[in-house]
Amino acid sequence: MKLSPLTQDLSIFNKLGFEHPPIGVKFSFFRPDGIEQLSMDKNLSLCEIFKEAQLTGTPFYFSAENNETCVGKVILGMNDMAPVGRSGQIGVRLGVFKEARNNYNLYKYVQKMEKGVVNYVAFSPVDKLSYDPDVLVITANPHQAEIVLRAVTYSTGEMYTSLTTPVLGCSWFLIYPFKTGKVNYLMPTLVHGLSGRKLYNDDTVIISIPHQWLPTVTNNLQEMKIELPSHIDKEHYYAEFEQILRDLEKESQNP
Repeated sequence: MKLSPLTQDLSIFNKLGFEHPPIGVKFSFFRPDGIEQLSMDKNLSLCEIFKEAQLTGTPFYFSAENNETCVGKVILGMNDMAPVGRSGQIGVRLGVFKEARNNYNLYKYVQKMEKGVVNYVAFSPVDKLSYDPDVLVITANPHQAEIVLRAVTYSTGEMYTSLTTPVLGCSWFLIYPFKTGKVNYLMPTLVHGLSGRKLYNDDTVIISIPHQWLPTVTNNLQEMKIELPSHIDKEHYYAEFEQILRDLEKESQNP
């Protein structure tokens, strides 16, 4: 099946200096045309498959036929979780949870795709993106993350919100934004698997932008000041703020 073509200019994301390119993710019931399948020889977790797209710089799709070494197929609705996993036994033995009931409890929060809805997931670096992504996932340093998140609130006034759990972090940067239509961000170092696999620097922030928000974020990035003068140093911060107060006082005297 041919995926819906990309209709918006996302080149602004290439200008923000990310260490790794943003990845456009597409969930599909049908096999996508014009994209190569991830090698069947790869034995990777879903978060490593995402990183593979960043490292190779080449679009590919992952399917139920491919190997996946963690719970990626579970959250994608391709497989059921084994009873021993659902029971919460694994998290206890990892030292993440005190008792199995605590591990079990988090499953009521974790977002998953319904069984059989997603058979293929396409990944593409933003500079090679030819289809309309369901979610654009960015890995940024804190300074870059501030810019992207400011582009969310710049024309909307929306709050920054961050949701995750100590495990199953892939759910929160792939499935949650797609199913809820909400921008989400998290630090991989807070999630057991992402941290243990050492995929990113400790100060990395993952930001996921669902398709509903992409036009707003993209337009705001093109319009707003990327680097704010008051972020240069403390002296610039105070000087700018004091100048604004002086200007406001003067304007209020001459309404």
